[in-house]
Amino acid sequence: MQTNRSNIGAFVGGAILIAFGLLSLTGQLFRALNWNFLWPFIIIAIGGVFFVAMFAGGKQAAAFAIPGSIVSGVGLVLLFQTILDHWESMSYFWTLIILFVGTGIYIMGWYAADTKQKESGWRVMKIGFILFIIFGTFFEMIFSGFSNTLFPILLIAVGGYLVLTRSGLFGAKKPDSAETLPPTH
Repeated sequence: MQTNRSNIGAFVGGAILIAFGLLSLTGQLFRALNWNFLWPFIIIAIGGVFFVAMFAGGKQAAAFAIPGSIVSGVGLVLLFQTILDHWESMSYFWTLIILFVGTGIYIMGWYAADTKQKESGWRVMKIGFILFIIFGTFFEMIFSGFSNTLFPILLIAVGGYLVLTRSGLFGAKKPDSAETLPPTH
C-alpha cells in the first residue's frame, strides 16, 4: 500500500510530465505561436502544480507551498523581464527568491494553521523585500544613466551617516569604559 506522500510525489511528477508533453505536442502542431512570450507561463504553471498538490494532499502536504511559491515567482519575474525586455534586473533577481521562500513559508503556515510558520514566513519576506530594494536600487543606478552623479552622492551620504552615528556626533551615545568592563573584585 502506497503512502499519501508517495501518491503526491507521483501526482506532481506525472503532472509535470503531462505539461511538458502537451507543450511539446503544441509546439509541433502550432508552429506559429510566439514562444518567446509564452515560455514564462510554462514555469508559472509548473509552480501551480505544487499548489494543486498542496491542496490535494491536505495539511500534511502544506510544504508544497514553498517550491510552488519559488517556481511560480520565478516564472512571474521572467514574464516581467520578457514583456519589458529588462534583463538587467537579473543582477538582483536572487533577492526575490528569498521573498518567494518567505511567501511559501507564510502560505504553508496559513494552510496548516500554524501561526509561528506564518510569522517566520513574514520575517523572511521582509528580509527578501529589503534586500530587493537595496540591491535593486544599487544595480538600477549602475545600469541607468544616473550612475555618473547620483550613485557617488548616495555613497557619500551613506558613508557620512555611518561616520556621524558611530562617532557620537549624531546622537548615538558612546559607551563609557566603566560600562563595558566587568567589575573586578
